[in-house]
Amino acid sequence: MDLLGQADPIGDELICSGKGCPQTAVWGLLWNNPKIHTPERRKVWLACDEHRAHLEKFLGLRDFLKATVPVSDLEQKEQ
Repeated sequence: MDLLGQADPIGDELICSGKGCPQTAVWGLLWNNPKIHTPERRKVWLACDEHRAHLEKFLGLRDFLKATVPVSDLEQKEQ
């Protein structure tokens, strides 16, 4: 399955999803909650280098994490 093909597009502001973090994100964490999303759907959290491991652990403990990719690999929303 192409994990990026079903990932939600990201906006222009590439800010880390870590609580209160103002840093520019360099990673996209692709995840899916099987209780509310179809199997192929991928939600995206953005992460800076500092918060990547913490956010991956949070999603991984819930079996939600599907992949981590560079932000440059993600599709951006059309303006």
